[in-house]
Amino acid sequence: MVIGVVGLLVVLFLVYSFSPRAMIVDMGAATRGPMMVTVDEEARTRVRDAYVVSAPVTGRLLRVDVEPGDRVTGAETVIARILPADPSVLDVRTEEQAQASLEASQAALALARAEVKRADADADLARAELERARTLRETDTVSQAALDRAERAWRAAAAALETARAAVAMREADVENARALLMSPSEAERIALGLNNPHPHESIPLRAPVSGLILRVIQESETVVSAGSPILEIGDPGGDLEIVSELLSVDAVKVSPGDRVIIEKWGGDGDLEGIVKRVEPWGFTKFSALGVEEQRVNAVIDFAGPESAHEKLGHGFRVNIRAVIWEDENALKAPASAVFRTGADWTVFKVENGRARLTPVEAGRSNGLDTEILSGLDEGDRIVLYPGNRLTDGMRVKAREVN
Repeated sequence: MVIGVVGLLVVLFLVYSFSPRAMIVDMGAATRGPMMVTVDEEARTRVRDAYVVSAPVTGRLLRVDVEPGDRVTGAETVIARILPADPSVLDVRTEEQAQASLEASQAALALARAEVKRADADADLARAELERARTLRETDTVSQAALDRAERAWRAAAAALETARAAVAMREADVENARALLMSPSEAERIALGLNNPHPHESIPLRAPVSGLILRVIQESETVVSAGSPILEIGDPGGDLEIVSELLSVDAVKVSPGDRVIIEKWGGDGDLEGIVKRVEPWGFTKFSALGVEEQRVNAVIDFAGPESAHEKLGHGFRVNIRAVIWEDENALKAPASAVFRTGADWTVFKVENGRARLTPVEAGRSNGLDTEILSGLDEGDRIVLYPGNRLTDGMRVKAREVN
């Protein structure tokens, strides 16, 4: 009797020792609930209509007094001033040519003044002869024709005098022009500041083209600028702010105008709402931080919520966006880690009576965390997560216990 009991125990021990044990696995379940597929990317804010104020002429820009964040009024607020440009320093050859031109102009002026003296003498003589002819005509000593010739000679002499005086004015202007070519930068600065000129050159005021805020001052210090040089940038971040995101081209084709956008990690509490305004049709090449060449496409996003929700955002702020390309409020879904390929089909290991059964399913969309299940599973079905290559169809499984 005792020997029989001992033998039975030995048999039971051997059966227990060599029988296959259940594999410890992680388990999940097919559930119903909201599910969405998004395109996630970093983005930045920008003012939709930013105005870059540039120098209209070449000159000396005075120090810009406005600061970023200052509010300006269009066509009223003076944001910068420019003085006429100082003359450049002449090389030896150009200076000698300018000096010779000045001397020639001075000689021509002296000649013109001599011509004035001659014309003045001729006019005095013609006037005296006219007076004499008038006196003699009163006594019929000279004919009317002689008087007419005297009047004509006087008018011609007077016109010649005016011509000579005009020539003097023109030659004086030529002298000033020649002197201006020889003007040094220091002399020009003294004239501009009115140190030796009762009528100094006035600075050219630059007024704000639109009302808004100073976004940035590109050139703050006093310096010489050429025509077209940018000075500062003006915009209205409050009511004219949008978001631009550089999407991968393979993601950009999935995004359409009107798609809902979730704006995250912008620095404030909660998420902001947005809507895709447009996906630009032009792509460009950009290198990632790892040096990988990528094709990117700009997607422009408008804020959908109230302006007060994003009033602290400004131009060039960093945000994260999630463009929703598909969503379902009551989708049957399974963890993406449980769905895998078997040949050309999608399959899962469904747990039935403690055993893993390889079950084909029809998978829909996936967002990396969950996969939409169109058929093959019911809500509440238990499935194996992270199935390894050791797990086979029909194998006994046991849920992992988490302490």
